[in-house]
Amino acid sequence: MSAQAPRGGPKPPRQDVPTFRVSTADFPKRERLTAWREICGRTVCNLDIDPMTGDRFRAEATGWRLPGLGMLVGATSGVRFTHSRELIADDDLSFLTGPMPKRTASQLGRNPMLGPGDGVLMNNAEVATMTLPQETRFLTFRVPVAAIAPLVPDVAAVVAKRVPSDSKALQLLARYLEILQDTSVLATPQLQDLATAHVHDLLALALGATHEAGEIANGRGLRAARLQTILAEIKAHFAEPGFSPGDVARRLGVSPRYVQDVLHDTGVSFTERVMELKLQKARAMLAGVGAPKIIDVAYGCGFGDISYFNRCFRRRFGAAPSDFRAGGRADG
Repeated sequence: MSAQAPRGGPKPPRQDVPTFRVSTADFPKRERLTAWREICGRTVCNLDIDPMTGDRFRAEATGWRLPGLGMLVGATSGVRFTHSRELIADDDLSFLTGPMPKRTASQLGRNPMLGPGDGVLMNNAEVATMTLPQETRFLTFRVPVAAIAPLVPDVAAVVAKRVPSDSKALQLLARYLEILQDTSVLATPQLQDLATAHVHDLLALALGATHEAGEIANGRGLRAARLQTILAEIKAHFAEPGFSPGDVARRLGVSPRYVQDVLHDTGVSFTERVMELKLQKARAMLAGVGAPKIIDVAYGCGFGDISYFNRCFRRRFGAAPSDFRAGGRADG
């Protein structure tokens, strides 16, 4: 998943993703529910909002929208949402998931009971209700029905049905959406289009794509999303002693060979990525004010041998760690 220009050529134009953040804490207590109903219930979504906590209601959300994909993450007190006939304005599909406790949804005569990590697809062209009985975090996004219909044999058949939390496609979709919450990864129109297509593919897989569409999604969205989750795992754990492809594989439920193969497609191996992250962290630590001892830097960046650390550092930056620590150099 890359949109880099050839080295030496012009960089793709940056196009920041419009993002909004809103919280009931931004309003006086007596105005919070009214403001939330107007902002979230009428501007962001078409919903009637009835809190289950009276005047103790509170909520917050962050959202962004791309062509073909809108996303909202946040937290809310216990609440009941109603999408009435009068509020129907489009036929987009909305998908809701997150660590929420038991909750209920109702649409098209179906009333699934949902648990933590489960997902459910709702059709904005139909009357619906959903009850979140207690305070919880949530993640929801909406996509055009036309983007999913070619991939799923009968969209209407999967509306308001539980997608279980142990679905590998749903787990990967949730992890991918977490990555996209850092909108800096969507810096160009090309990346935005790719991310949108990947979400469509992963949602289709979670809902039960046709065999042919599933093959396309596996080759396009699934592998690209796997790459992003692998990179996120490496970035989060590279400094741990003995960190290996097996550690990443266990966390993501894939094989170490698969991790290596996906990274091979990028032209940079697991070992190369981990080493670069370790050395960049070491350089930043050495250049900082009141830098630790070199041996502490080495161990803190996941090196178990100080001599090996010195050799790797010199080879990468053309100078010994002590030179950076003494002079605060930042070249390389």
